[in-house]
Amino acid sequence: MTLGKSTRAGVVGLAAAAMAATAFVAPARAASDTPPTGDGHRATQRAMDAAVRAGVPGVTAQARDADGVWKSASGVGDLTSGAPRGKDDKFRVGSITKTFVATVLLQMEAEGRLGLDDTVDHWLPGLVRGNGNDGGGITVRQLLSHTSGLFDYLADEEYAKTYMRGDGYLEHRYDTLTPEKHVRVALSHAPLFDPGAKFSYSNTNYVLAGMILEKAGGRPYEDEVRDRIIRPLGLKNTSNPGNGIHLPRPSGRGYSKLFRPESDRIDDVTEMNGSQGRADGDIISTAGDLNRFYSALLRGRLLPPKQLKAMRTVPATSSKPYGLGLQRFATSCGAEVWGHGGGMVGWLSMAVTSADGRHQLAFNFNGDWETASMSKMVEAEFCPAAR
Repeated sequence: MTLGKSTRAGVVGLAAAAMAATAFVAPARAASDTPPTGDGHRATQRAMDAAVRAGVPGVTAQARDADGVWKSASGVGDLTSGAPRGKDDKFRVGSITKTFVATVLLQMEAEGRLGLDDTVDHWLPGLVRGNGNDGGGITVRQLLSHTSGLFDYLADEEYAKTYMRGDGYLEHRYDTLTPEKHVRVALSHAPLFDPGAKFSYSNTNYVLAGMILEKAGGRPYEDEVRDRIIRPLGLKNTSNPGNGIHLPRPSGRGYSKLFRPESDRIDDVTEMNGSQGRADGDIISTAGDLNRFYSALLRGRLLPPKQLKAMRTVPATSSKPYGLGLQRFATSCGAEVWGHGGGMVGWLSMAVTSADGRHQLAFNFNGDWETASMSKMVEAEFCPAAR
């Protein structure tokens, strides 16, 4: 999810993680499920430890490359008990969910069940109206590429005050929210620009994408994600929470500085109603499952070549290297990787892979305020000179 300036005090992770990270690269051979034989991840471990020194309670991470699978953890998973962060912890992945949603919609396009140039009105007639918003002029492709111009509901000050910050979050964290609620919040604002004219990251786009997915599939979005991605790939630690509030074990606690900038107070925000994210950010997973997902995606196991090419195509009008639910990142070594960042209140995550799908890194911070350490983690893993 992404963050606007006016909401920064309490929604730090939700925004920064979705677009934050500027580094990443890849060996050429496939990963296996065996421990790495070398010690090539020392820089990544140092970056994890540095993130903890910078204030992150704990970090869990996994890398997959030609030498095998490396996983590690640093810091604590529970500030009260002091229990360490686990190497196999489950966590809320936030906007990494968007890649799952885009993948399902592109699968449906390949099957002829919908078109990327279908309008929102075609699937959700009359829903996007008011304040200059018009679903008849916005396409599925524009939703997935964040070029619709629709206002991000998370940037609405009243919404952020009620559901993302301070006492509002603590009072309403267990509320069940509907996609229609999020759309209404967004439509209370005028569009930022004409559809297709520019890029602006908006969680509203994927709320609508999820609703279209359900219309095209005739069943809940969670069922489509489960049957098309989670089960075929054997992602046994990945789930959609629905309106559940708990994290499945093993997991650490999630922490947020809800009352910034007034205070450095840290609150345990592990429990929250999953419906407050849904198709724009509700999935729960592990670093290992995220690596499996992105490797399968970039290696063509989930999409035909035409749809994978579309996913990796950045619109000419976009100011960011963002395709359809997938972002390209350049590294200091001159290489590039693909993936997505994500955040929920209490969590920051990143999952990236080389263009050939053969080298991955996924990690999670169980605190939502230290975004600068995310790019350092990626640089440490993917740039040989940093090791």
